Amino acid sequence: MAVEVPSLPRTLPAWGLLRRTGAAALEYAPALVLLVALVGLWELMVQVLDTRPYILPAPSAIWDVFAEKGHLFPAHIRTTAVEAIAGIGAAAAGGVILAVLIASIPIVRRVLYPIAVTSQTIPMIVLAPLLVVWLGLGIEPKVTVVGLVCFFPIVVSTVDGLASADREMVALVRSMGASRLEVLRHVLIPSAVPSFFAGLKIAAAYAVIGAIFGEWVGAQSGLGIFIIRSRSAYQTDQIFAAIVVVALLSIALFVAVHLLARVASPWKYANDQGENGS
Repeated sequence: MAVEVPSLPRTLPAWGLLRRTGAAALEYAPALVLLVALVGLWELMVQVLDTRPYILPAPSAIWDVFAEKGHLFPAHIRTTAVEAIAGIGAAAAGGVILAVLIASIPIVRRVLYPIAVTSQTIPMIVLAPLLVVWLGLGIEPKVTVVGLVCFFPIVVSTVDGLASADREMVALVRSMGASRLEVLRHVLIPSAVPSFFAGLKIAAAYAVIGAIFGEWVGAQSGLGIFIIRSRSAYQTDQIFAAIVVVALLSIALFVAVHLLARVASPWKYANDQGENGS
């Protein structure tokens, strides 16, 4: 008579995922508790001091905005999210190419790297109107603003990652007859992946703000235009509601990049998974 043995390995991944989820919840629980306490204190102070709503609305009033006008947000969120994602993609592609050139060709580093640093001294709120004049009122100037905001951290982090590659490994691969392209592909790029995603996380945190800068100058929809219209109508509660949405969208992009980093560089998180699974 055959005896069926329970298939324990099939349950282990789910158990490991549950443990990691619980560990993450415990890790971020203090921050969540502090946030709830601050919101509660905010509500209490507004009620006690009888603050005018147009100066500082209570959190309950901001919640009412979502209840009454929540149907207005999806279209604006979609517009801003598309601009932010497209800008991040363009910045990532251009940033990686420039980083490889800077790390590989000394003359390019001496010429372009200082220019890239200097470009960050130009206030984006000043450059955005010029981009609208040059590119029109479509999505192009918003994507360009986001790309310019995200470009620098991606370039710097990727260059540092390429420069931090193991020199002994590079020498070993070259001694085996590898070309410069093969060294770049098999040694330099894998070593730069974690640094690239570190810069991409920073870029993701700023991408939504860059999109809103572009929308302030001229747009038909988006969270930036929603904020401008709310400000013109002295609807401070709607401005705060938009700020909440902007924060959540930025967090969502940051988390998406973090998850993508775990997929692209699993070796970097192997130790964390082992510790959580033990």
